[in-house]
Amino acid sequence: MLILRRKKNESLLIGDNIRITVIDCGGDGVRLAIDAPKQISILREELSEAEQSNKIALAPNMDSVLALQSILKQKKN
Repeated sequence: MLILRRKKNESLLIGDNIRITVIDCGGDGVRLAIDAPKQISILREELSEAEQSNKIALAPNMDSVLALQSILKQKKN
């Protein structure tokens, strides 16, 4: 992990096409401006984690699927 100190209106570059600029520093946080190509997804970490949790929750549990199949087979007979 790289740790940098930047002041208001200072930037850092990631590769050739991503620029992050400190817009404001306050007691409640830091405001950043991110200039990156449109094809690069930029998400707050907590939103990315929530998205992953939702994907996991939507995935069927194989035990549940097998139990449901068994119940449906019994009802056919």
